[in-house]
Amino acid sequence: MKEIKITDIKGIQIGSYEDAQAATGCTVIIAKDGATAGVDVRGGAPATRETDLLNPKNLVSKIHAIMLSGGSAFGLDACSGAMQYLEENDIGFDMHVAKVPIVCGASLFDLSVGNPNIRPDKQMGYKACVNSEKNEILEGNYGAGCGASVGKLLGPQYAMKGGLGTYAMDFDGVQVGAVVAVNACGNVVDYQSREILAGTYNKQKHAFIDLDNAMQNIRQTPGANTTIGCIVTNVKLDKAQCTKIASIAHNGYALAISPVHTMSDGDTIFVMSTNEIEAEVDVVGILATKVMAIAINNAVRKAKSAYGLLAYQDI
Repeated sequence: MKEIKITDIKGIQIGSYEDAQAATGCTVIIAKDGATAGVDVRGGAPATRETDLLNPKNLVSKIHAIMLSGGSAFGLDACSGAMQYLEENDIGFDMHVAKVPIVCGASLFDLSVGNPNIRPDKQMGYKACVNSEKNEILEGNYGAGCGASVGKLLGPQYAMKGGLGTYAMDFDGVQVGAVVAVNACGNVVDYQSREILAGTYNKQKHAFIDLDNAMQNIRQTPGANTTIGCIVTNVKLDKAQCTKIASIAHNGYALAISPVHTMSDGDTIFVMSTNEIEAEVDVVGILATKVMAIAINNAVRKAKSAYGLLAYQDI
């Protein structure tokens, strides 16, 4: 088993674009030849697009892109930029009169961090797709993780900086990777040691707050959070199996975020399969859990302090 770059998985290209001043951005995962896909939404306040299409009982078997964005529900407009880019490249579901690109998406809430009037739009989504041609992905304060924050259970004044993270592994040719934008209501913890990496932090005391003893002060802000991510694999999977892997991968969220799947999170995981090799579904599920947990950890470890939010690197 060895670490690889998520961009090493053939058939996938990933790009981001962000407005650092406005503290928002988007990240796109493109499969020009199409990818079998699934999704699992666990949080109580999701902002998503085309998730019903991924139900195994529905017609379309392959998608062409997944857009992860900031901007809350406004940010779903970034998917339109991916639609334009893919149509220009003659990519889509062939309806004879037109090829319709199948673009799924999910957005997180970052409006309270930067400029709430600037959100990922069609133009920003298009630019992320153009950047995907370089197939280079930056972690931390980039793309959908630009304005991300974590640890907001006691209010935004105790939050820390979240971000965009990736991680991928190769196990005897089985490749599984994760890309995730971490904007969790809860704390991000080391997936092995359970040590808090970033979360509810008291700047005056230079210490994390013990949430067990502060439970009565929890302030829920519906929809103001959300961790959104995607598992990418080269293993042959059908839509039902992709959906199951998305479900299993939420174990990676649970290993690295505490608490997770709250009513003010819209936690969502997509899965994309490029269908290259045969392998056991459970192997993919085990690896998906691990790479997702590590990607979440990487997101906060690579983040830099910004917008009044302290980052892991500075504490």
